[in-house]
Order: sequence, then structure tokens, then C-alpha cells
Amino acid sequence: MISLTPSSKKYMAKYFLLITLSFWFCSAKAQELNCTVNINASQVQSTDRGIFKDMKLSLEQFLNTRKWTNDSYKNHEKINCNILITITKNPAIGSYTASAQIQSARPVFNTNYSSLLFNFADRDWEFEFIESLPMEFNDNTYTANLTSMLAVYAYIIIGLDYDSFSELGGTPYFQKALNVVTNAQQGNRPGWQSLGSNRNRYWLVENLNNPQMLDLRKAIYSYHRLGMDTYDKTPDKSREIILAGLKDIKKVRDINPNAVLIVSFFDAKAKEITNIFSQGDIQVRRQVYDVVTAIDPSNRIYDKIIKN
Repeated sequence: MISLTPSSKKYMAKYFLLITLSFWFCSAKAQELNCTVNINASQVQSTDRGIFKDMKLSLEQFLNTRKWTNDSYKNHEKINCNILITITKNPAIGSYTASAQIQSARPVFNTNYSSLLFNFADRDWEFEFIESLPMEFNDNTYTANLTSMLAVYAYIIIGLDYDSFSELGGTPYFQKALNVVTNAQQGNRPGWQSLGSNRNRYWLVENLNNPQMLDLRKAIYSYHRLGMDTYDKTPDKSREIILAGLKDIKKVRDINPNAVLIVSFFDAKAKEITNIFSQGDIQVRRQVYDVVTAIDPSNRIYDKIIKN
């Protein structure tokens, strides 16, 4: 048996304390996102298909290993999200044109269910990617279109997650997203400008920072924290809370009928709302049907709410 002297015991104690603190610090500073990136490059010709595997891994590493907030996250608290990038053109070596579908989900308390919180189609992706080159981003300057696009959605995903747990809790992250948009405008790439489409990332971030949209953001909180998180115990009360939030969203829509944030909300929630209100008090269900069909009239999924 090895015998330790008092001085060596003291040294070992300090050593193990440092190791323990190091593990604690790494855990406390765990990153916020658990994002899966998928690349669909079937529309482009390339002799080196391995570039798309490297692209996937590089984008995931950028999103999942960077600290986007100053808050402490445990591994099970990371935000699950995914990005599907469909590459449509490869006009030059290292240059790509694409569309992207960005989604994030939020767990519902006391269940195994994850509620889709964000669902957005961005058709204005233009970027450069060179295998093995580092991906650089700075909050205060524009360095590359790809990292700016990834960063703006990281902040949106985090901000919406915070909004769903505390009323208007995502404000600091939406402001960060706005800063990314402002900086990126100097790159003169599509999606960052107010002109043209009103459903691009510029208008999404504008909506998230627009005071006229605050009732929608407050409804995100009441829908999830006060409605969904209590649904397993008090489903009827939860439905009434969710209905009240939907009525507030309709008021926002009456003022801003073309707001992309409203479109994005119902792209994420249409199926879930239908499932929630396919049962319960028929009077409440009819009210919900009237509200959601007024906001999202082209979606026929809501007919299921009043069929039974």
C-alpha cells in the first residue's frame, strides 16, 4: 500500500477539488442548443459528396459548442432544434444557394411530449463554405453570411424558448438577433432587407422586436407555461387559457394581418391546436374554431375541431 505524507495528502485533496470544480464548471456552462443539421444536396452535381458531410458537422459544431447566453444549462435543458438545408445551386466552388427549414421544440411538464415552438421556412440562403476553414462569427461585426444566418436563428430559437417559460423572457435574445440583422445588411445578401418578401428573416426579427406584437409573445407564454404545462392535471382550464391567448393573437393579426410571426406561429401550432380542441367543451371548441379560421383561413385542418 502507498503511504501518503500529510503534505502529499493536502496536495491530492487540492487536486481532486480542482478536478471536481472543473467538472462542475463545464456542466454549469453547458451550451444551450442541441441542434441537428441535415443537408439535402440531391439537386446539385458534385464529384465530392463528402463536402456535405463536413458541412453538416461544421454547422452542428458551430451551433452546439458556442455559448449564446450567459446562463447555465444542464444537458437535459438544452433546446432541441433542427435545420434542414436544401441546396438548389452550386454556382461556383464553395458557393451555394439553398432554402432552409428551421424548427425547435419545447418539452411539456410532466409528459414525454415536446411541443413544436418554431417552424420557419427561409428561402433566401446564399453562403460560402470551404471544407476545413473555421467558421467565424462576431456579435458586433459582419464576417460571413452563413454564420450570420445560423446566429440569427440561434438567438430566435433561444428567445422563443425563454418567452415560453417567462413572459417576454426572450427580449434580450431578440435584440441580439436584431443586431445580427443590422450588421448583415452590409453584405447585400437576400433575406436581410425590408424590401421584397415580407416573410424573410428581416421581418421575422422585426416582428419579434415590434411593440405591436407583444400580445402575441405574451400569448406564447400563457399558451405553454400556463396552458400546456398544466394540461395533464386541468385540461379544461388549460384549454380556456389557450383560447384566451389565441384571442389575443387575433387582435394582433387584426392590426398586422401580414405579420410573418403569426404565420410562423400557426405553422408550428396548427396540428397541436387541433388535437387539443378536438375534445372538451363544445362551446369552447366552437370559439377556438372561429378564432383560428379567422387568423389562418386557408388551413382546413381546423375542421376536425368541430367534427365530433
